[in-house]
Amino acid sequence: MIMKESGRKQGALSPCAACKLLRRRCAQDCVFAPYFPADEPQKFASVHKVFGASNVNKMLQELPEHQRSDAVSSMVYEANARVRDPVYGCVGAISSLQQQIDSLQAQLALAQAEVVHLRMRQVSPSSSSSHNLPANSMDHMVDHHHQANIGGSLWSC
Repeated sequence: MIMKESGRKQGALSPCAACKLLRRRCAQDCVFAPYFPADEPQKFASVHKVFGASNVNKMLQELPEHQRSDAVSSMVYEANARVRDPVYGCVGAISSLQQQIDSLQAQLALAQAEVVHLRMRQVSPSSSSSHNLPANSMDHMVDHHHQANIGGSLWSC
């Protein structure tokens, strides 16, 4: 038997994961077959659960073939995120990561300020207050802190 591009044998077609789940015959020109192979049934199951087979079919039919693989990857990612978090899906994961970034940027800004403060104490051991720092050092810390807060506004809902 000759193997086709999609990994299905010519003649005795084994149904793709989509057709198997939907309990239908997998045609040779099945739009699902190249993206939902029989050995990855969970991939289509989660996409089907979230989007529905007819919507996935419609989306794939409307896209040029060179964009379908990326679209399926996105649908699988979103579907898996929705299964884990039905309310927020990917947005919940993105929001959590953004909060971690904000927290780490704040920690970094504090650490950088402490480094500047310690360097200034080494240069001038008699002064220990931050108002004795050169103006450009304070400007740098303020600018960095301001830049860290700009990113947070992009993700606020």
